[in-house]
Amino acid sequence: MEIKYLGHSSFLIKSKTGRLITDPFDPEMLSLKFPKIEADIVTISHNHKDHNKSSLVEGDPLIINMPGEYEKNGIRVFGFKTFHDKEQGAQRGENIVYKIEADDISLLHCGDLGHILSDSLLDEIGEIDILFIPVGGAYTIDASEAEKIIKKIEPSIVIPMHYKSPKINQQNFNKLAEIDEFNKVMGVENPISQQKFTVKKEDLGEEVKVFVMEP
Repeated sequence: MEIKYLGHSSFLIKSKTGRLITDPFDPEMLSLKFPKIEADIVTISHNHKDHNKSSLVEGDPLIINMPGEYEKNGIRVFGFKTFHDKEQGAQRGENIVYKIEADDISLLHCGDLGHILSDSLLDEIGEIDILFIPVGGAYTIDASEAEKIIKKIEPSIVIPMHYKSPKINQQNFNKLAEIDEFNKVMGVENPISQQKFTVKKEDLGEEVKVFVMEP
């Protein structure tokens, strides 16, 4: 499996049999180019412009924007309803976290999760190898809340997302915390930084590794 960071909360997950893109973003809102790219599946965590631009993805993808179970080209997707805030969606509405299964690897993309996941929901989701989690705060959980979820899930790989970066529009996203805050909370001194990486099931270990990726 190859994982490539497109920016913000958007990733390309390429398995042996298919391609999935998470939360494609509006390039004007982020001041970051969205690549010309095809996919078989697109997951949308919620209907905000920095997460829902499925029209930019080429091909004939299955667009998933609701909780439920889905499958295409050997990739299975399970959507679970959560919230964009700590008040049951009263402030920012609902959010969907997606469990993705492909190449014997389980991934969880948390979208703009705004609260700590309950133990009952985590039991329903099951084991996760790779976790994509927002860490920038303001609109989502922050670094310390992300750490609490990571301790509950115990994935092999953690990929932080949705944080302040010099590559995205500073005016629109100036409230977000920088990645250094998350690294400090996690005790990461030398984060693995790359635009993409390849992983196999047998590569996954018990020790949690943090991959800080660059779009």
